[in-house]
Order: sequence, then structure tokens, then C-alpha cells
Amino acid sequence: QVHLVESGGGLVQPGGSLRLSCAAPAFTLGLYAIGWFRQVPGKEREGVACTNDKNSPTYYLVSKEGRFNISRDNAKGTVYLQMNTLKPEGTGIYYCAARSSYFCPSTMSFDRFDYWGQGTQVNVSS
Repeated sequence: QVHLVESGGGLVQPGGSLRLSCAAPAFTLGLYAIGWFRQVPGKEREGVACTNDKNSPTYYLVSKEGRFNISRDNAKGTVYLQMNTLKPEGTGIYYCAARSSYFCPSTMSFDRFDYWGQGTQVNVSS
């Protein structure tokens, strides 16, 4: 069992930036690939980005919503999602999730991940 806690969401204007954090016990984080998902009402969660245990990133959802950078600090037990040049399409609830594998999946579907945080709301609006 992995307990994940997201933070850093809020209201930002189009073109602005936010950094989301996903915290987990430091001694366990390195055992998992960690992904970020975004969900809007009426739609399934969409995969945004994933990082494997060696901090190698994979990006799945780009350009329409903004520019993203995922990174992790296993010693601090935290995975970050830096979101720049955000667009209104980037609005939604952002979840981090842990996968019981060192590796990110080839397809970023929510059923490939085993543990979820409670989500943090991001609103991109003027």
C-alpha cells in the first residue's frame, strides 16, 4: 500500500505556471513508477506524464494543455509536475498514481496504476 498526497493546485491565468507535488513515504517511492493524470467532468482520466524509478520521464499529453515537465526526488519522497504556458484546456483535477513496477506503461491508462492520491484541482482561467 502506498499513500500518495497531491498539492500545489489552484487558479492560474492562461500562460501561467504551476508546480504540482506528489508526496509519498521516501523509503517506498523508489519502488514505483509514478504517473500524473488529469480528469475533467464527464471524461475518463487522461495520462499526462510518467517517471520511472530512475527519473526518466515519459510524456503522453502535450501541446494542447501546455508544457509539462515531470521529475522525482526519491530522497524527499516527492514527484513533481511542472506545468508551464498553461491553457484553459489544462483545467481539471490532477491525480498522481503509483504503479507496482519500476517502469512506466506503454499505454498511459488508469488501470495500469495501483495506488492513487486524492487529487488537486487546477483551474486555468482569466
